[in-house]
Amino acid sequence: MNNKQSADVVIIGSGVGGLCCAALLAKYGYRVIVCESHSIPGGAAHSFERDGYKFDSGPSLYSGLSSSPSNNPLRQVLDLIEEDVEWINYDVWGCRLPEGDFNAFVGADHFCEILSKLRGEDAVAQWRKLQTEMKPLADAANALPPLAMRFDLGAAISMGRYLPNALWHLPNILRLSGPFSKIMDGIITDKFIRNWMDLLSFLLSGLPASGTVGAEMAFMFAEWYKPGVQLDYPMGGSGAIVDALVRGLTKLGGEIVYNAHVEQVLIEKNQAVGIRLRNGKEIRATKAVVSNASIWDTLSLVPEGALPPSFIKERVDTPECESFMHLHLGFDATGLEDLECHYTVVNDWERGVTAPQNVVVMSIPSVLDPSLAPLGKHCIHVYTPGNEPFELWAGMDRRSEAYQKQKQARAEIMWQGLERVIPDIRDRVELTLIGTPLTHKRFLRRHHGSYGPAHQAGKALFPGSTTPLNGLLCCGDSTFPGIGIPAVAASGAIAANTIAPLQKHLEILN
Repeated sequence: MNNKQSADVVIIGSGVGGLCCAALLAKYGYRVIVCESHSIPGGAAHSFERDGYKFDSGPSLYSGLSSSPSNNPLRQVLDLIEEDVEWINYDVWGCRLPEGDFNAFVGADHFCEILSKLRGEDAVAQWRKLQTEMKPLADAANALPPLAMRFDLGAAISMGRYLPNALWHLPNILRLSGPFSKIMDGIITDKFIRNWMDLLSFLLSGLPASGTVGAEMAFMFAEWYKPGVQLDYPMGGSGAIVDALVRGLTKLGGEIVYNAHVEQVLIEKNQAVGIRLRNGKEIRATKAVVSNASIWDTLSLVPEGALPPSFIKERVDTPECESFMHLHLGFDATGLEDLECHYTVVNDWERGVTAPQNVVVMSIPSVLDPSLAPLGKHCIHVYTPGNEPFELWAGMDRRSEAYQKQKQARAEIMWQGLERVIPDIRDRVELTLIGTPLTHKRFLRRHHGSYGPAHQAGKALFPGSTTPLNGLLCCGDSTFPGIGIPAVAASGAIAANTIAPLQKHLEILN
C-alpha cells in the first residue's frame, strides 16, 4: 500500500456491520477501502484455525438466512450483492436449567410440549396468549424495513412508501419501543416462562427482558415460533458469512486492508477526510469515514475538539454490557453421536441471567459440519455471554502468574457446565484455548472487551449512524438498531444508505 491512498469512503473495522456497509457502498458504485487491524476479517464474527480445528470466535446461532426473501437484514444485504453461503438447517438446542435437562425446539408447538411437562396447562395457555399478542407486534416490527432507513431528509421518501402500512401498525410500533417485559406484564405470570424470556432476551441483546426493546423480541418471535421454522448454520463456520461479504465487496471493486490499525481520523475544515494508520500511512476519503468500532473506541480516534463536549460526554457515559470468558476446545468425539449443536446452561434463576458466571453457552458446530474438525473429533466454543466483569481483569499483565491462575479459575464454570453435557470432557480434550476479557479486548479492539452498549429499553435509544462531525458516520453495535448480527447488518446498510444519493437507495428497494 502506498503512503497515501484515496477512496470515496474509508471504513474502520471489518465486523459484519462494517462489511455490510462497505459491500453496499460498493454496490452503489463507491470506491471503498476497509481497514482491519487484525490479520483476518469479521470482527467478533470471525473464525480462526488451530491444529486442524476451525473455531467460531463469537456468534453461532442464526436464523432467517437460508431462504429468500427474508426479514433478516443480513440476508437482504447478501441478496443485494448476489452472494451466499451453504446453509445447514436444524431445529433444536440443549438446555441444562434448574428445572432439569431437556432439548428445546424452535416452533411454538414443541415449546408447548415442554411447558406442559414442566409447568402444566396453565403455563401453556399463558404462552399461547403471549404468542397471540406478539403476532401483530411482529407484523408491526416488519412494517418499516431496516434497509429502507437512512439518517437524512431523504428518509421521508425512502421510507415513505412504507408509511401507510406503518401508520396502520402505529399503536403497536409505539409499544415495540418499550421493554419486552412490559409486553409480558398482564399475560405471563408463570415464573419459568418469564425466566425463559429473560434468557432469550439476554442472549439476543445482553440485557434481560426488562432492558430489551420489544422490537427485538418481536423479530425473534416472528422467526423462531412460526410453523416449520428452522435455524441456520453456515457450512464452514461463521467465517463463511464473513467470506461471502468480503467476496461481494471485492467483486464490486472494494478493497480490504489487513494489519491496518487506524490511529486517527483526519480532520480538515471541520470534516472527516480520511484516516492515519499506526505506521504513518494515510488514506484519504473524498466522501466519508465510517467507523465500525465501538463508540468508545471511535471517540479515541477523533482529535480533541473535533466533536462537541456534550456529544463526547453522552457517549463516554454510555453504560456497557460486561465482557466474556471463552473456552475453545478440540476433543475426541468417540461415542458422542447424540450431541446437539448448541447448549445453554443456567445455574440459578434467582441470581438473574446477567449475574457473573450464571449463564454458560456452548456451540459444537462440528456436529452439523464435520469439516470443522479432524476426523473423529469435535470443536467446541464455550463462553459466558456478556456477564464477565472487566474490572476483575483491568490492569493485569497477561504474562503474569496471577493472570494465568485467574484465567484457569474463571474458566472452571465453563468446564463444569460442559461436564453437564459431556461428563468425561476433560479426559477427551486435545486442544485447550482460554480467552478472557483481555483477550476479547486485544483481538477485537473492543473497549473493555465489552459486548456493547447496555441501553435500557424505554430509557435510552441506540443513536443513529451520523455524528456532529461532517463526514464521520458510525455503524455496528453502538448504533441503531443495536446488538446482534441482524442489527449490526442493518446498521451497516443504514450508514451506506445515508451516504448514498437518494435515487441510488430507491433503486435497491425496487
